[in-house]
Amino acid sequence: MAEFLTTTGISYNLEELIKNSEDKLFLVSPYLQIADSLKHLLRERDLQRIVDIHVVYRKDTQINAKDLSFLQELNSVTISACENLHAKCYLNENTAIIASMNLYQYSQQNNREMGIKVEKGDDPVLYDAIRDEVKTIVKTSQQPEFSTEKSKKDASTASKKVPKKSTKKHPKKDMGFCIRCGNDLKFNPAKPLCYKCFKSWEKYKNPEYVEKFCHACGTEFNSTVAKPVCYACYKKLGK
Repeated sequence: MAEFLTTTGISYNLEELIKNSEDKLFLVSPYLQIADSLKHLLRERDLQRIVDIHVVYRKDTQINAKDLSFLQELNSVTISACENLHAKCYLNENTAIIASMNLYQYSQQNNREMGIKVEKGDDPVLYDAIRDEVKTIVKTSQQPEFSTEKSKKDASTASKKVPKKSTKKHPKKDMGFCIRCGNDLKFNPAKPLCYKCFKSWEKYKNPEYVEKFCHACGTEFNSTVAKPVCYACYKKLGK
């Protein structure tokens, strides 16, 4: 049986849906403004590298620079745009939420929303119908072409971070950059902090603490000790 949800219920169950995803995660929303709490959960699922995350938004809208930069940093995410999308649906392998609420922080905090939650174990026929429609939306969507450098520049301006380095590749072989201060450092993804910055980081030892630079190319990037290189460098290093 489907469960009725109000605004707070949608927000809570959406967090649980993301947190409990083990294989597939679909986030279908015409408009995007991802709350920090959801970004944290998505980053956790991405670090596990066992969940395929599909984000679908409306084709004639734009993702703000900060959210676009965040999504592009996640290795497990596929972003696609759907023509005339108006549906809002959030789904993993066991649960589906259909709601009036976009994946939009303002809506979560200010709007009066409602929706329903369907568990596969309670109503497999209804769940499968929702899942099939979501898959159809994904299949008919197109992967947009983003300007990676422009989006990072816009995100930098929006968040008023320190200016990013113009260096694309370290001129010295086997050298990289400290992900906190940006100074030269021997390239080693397992040790992406210089001695001084490491001693500061060591006080809390939080591998998810967001730093400032990519360890490989030195460009401004929301790196962490767990993920010290930007997406572009990660792809190159994987080859």
